[in-house]
Amino acid sequence: MPNIEGISVQKSNAERKSYVVVGAILSCSSGSQLSRLKMPFSHGVFVKGKPQMNILDFVPNVNIMPFGKCSSLKNPAVASATAANNGVLTPMPCTPVMTMPWIDGKPDKMVGGHPALLNKSTNMCFHCGLIKIEAMGRIWVV
Repeated sequence: MPNIEGISVQKSNAERKSYVVVGAILSCSSGSQLSRLKMPFSHGVFVKGKPQMNILDFVPNVNIMPFGKCSSLKNPAVASATAANNGVLTPMPCTPVMTMPWIDGKPDKMVGGHPALLNKSTNMCFHCGLIKIEAMGRIWVV
């Protein structure tokens, strides 16, 4: 970081937590592209005018959309295509399969009766992809 009038600014190692609102960008460790977190209806809680998400906003193809092409061999479509291609990894269209709520919500901040979703929250696809909240849509926790 640059010096400003003799003051050296250091990057903090402290974890910054933020609430997640509709439109946050998601990634999957097995997917080929990013996706956006969606919400068909609001929980009635807004932060800076944006609907706030909770840990139960994990439904595939409702809240969590496909991530392009999946490269996980735990995905039967990828395993089958790879076997048919003489063992050469053959990514196939992503069909996310989540069976549980987001992990690491904020239990002392309820949104629609459930813990608020935070930028550090994660989820796992049944095909072993780690789903994370990457950017945008976040509002910093005070």
